[in-house]
Amino acid sequence: MSKLLVGVDVSLKSHHVHFMMEDGNSLADFSVSNDQLGADTLIKRMLEAAEKSQVKQLKIGMEATDQYSWHLAHYLKDQLKGYEPRFQSFIYTLNARKVARFKKGYDSLPKNDRIDAWVIADHLRFGRLPYEMKDAVQYEALQRLTRTRFHFMKEIGRNKTYFLNQLFLKFSGLRQDNPFSNTFGATSLAVIEELEPETIAEMRIEELVEFLQDKGKNRFENPEELAKYLQKLARASYRLDKAMQDPVNLSLSVTLSTIQHMESQVKRLDKEIAKLMKGIPQTLTSVKGIGDVFAAGLIAEIGDISRFKSHHSLAKYAGLVWSQYQSGEYESEETSRMRTGNKYLRYYLIQAADSVRKHDSEYKAFYNKKYQEVPKHKHKRALVLTARKLVRLVYSLLSTNQLYTPLERRD
Repeated sequence: MSKLLVGVDVSLKSHHVHFMMEDGNSLADFSVSNDQLGADTLIKRMLEAAEKSQVKQLKIGMEATDQYSWHLAHYLKDQLKGYEPRFQSFIYTLNARKVARFKKGYDSLPKNDRIDAWVIADHLRFGRLPYEMKDAVQYEALQRLTRTRFHFMKEIGRNKTYFLNQLFLKFSGLRQDNPFSNTFGATSLAVIEELEPETIAEMRIEELVEFLQDKGKNRFENPEELAKYLQKLARASYRLDKAMQDPVNLSLSVTLSTIQHMESQVKRLDKEIAKLMKGIPQTLTSVKGIGDVFAAGLIAEIGDISRFKSHHSLAKYAGLVWSQYQSGEYESEETSRMRTGNKYLRYYLIQAADSVRKHDSEYKAFYNKKYQEVPKHKHKRALVLTARKLVRLVYSLLSTNQLYTPLERRD
């Protein structure tokens, strides 16, 4: 069946469009506005070109630029249904990085919207396309929340790193060897916000113990030992110039307020995610360590599991695959992870793996084995490999819709 290939280079205000036939001949090149009127114009011109060229199939491609392509892709999908079976339409949202690599196959192509639309149309002609876009608004609604959460968690991490860098200026010893289990715990923050190293160094030990017990709600087993160690760190720390004290304290306070506000917003997102998850049948949460949030992050990015032929293809989609380096009789044993794939899915797989290995004996043993195999980057490597192992389980549970049975409960 002959096809009309439609490449769309999307942008904020307008889209550049290129019509191409299967033999590579161009039919049209034009722009439409990025609104409903522009989309209607595109549909009208596609149908006219298809009828004139006597083709029955429309293949439409655009880069997956999230917000800018979302409305157009879904509007075309909805509107073109009304022209079936007269015309069949297939819409593809393409990975921008893959389109860029495809473009590199041509020598010296300039960078402009017209050329980019042509490249997308030619990419459709050559094939090797992702799965056709399906109606999956329930997954996309969940995706809005889980991706926003991903964004906030990354920002929280960056702000915490900045906070810790500022902390070294105020209290170098506490930054180097914090005696509290969590720098951002209530007692640790009380020490940072309310006391200066000089004050701690000069306080009576009984007074400092009382302060720690009050802020820690009497949870410390040996508060006197903790107080003495804290004084030791304070006395060994650098002394900050008085002209710097107020600016550094304000910087710490503002950064901490930002972190706490973002953490409160993450809690709001988590509540809404839990609500949406009640309407999505799934068995991922039968795995101890995978709660609603991690399950939502996985489901939102995977969508319909039938899109993937095996756990190998799912792992590739997540970017949890490793390069191969082989030549003749030689094949390297040390290869790096390929820097491709869905970063959101990879993030939630790694986060879920870190949680599951703390609760499940099978995954704990696997993580520990991988941890001991190398001298460097032990945790990071072991965690990524555990996430790859978790892909198999996620694929199986989503494919079969069966509950998970831990190793110790299997026959």
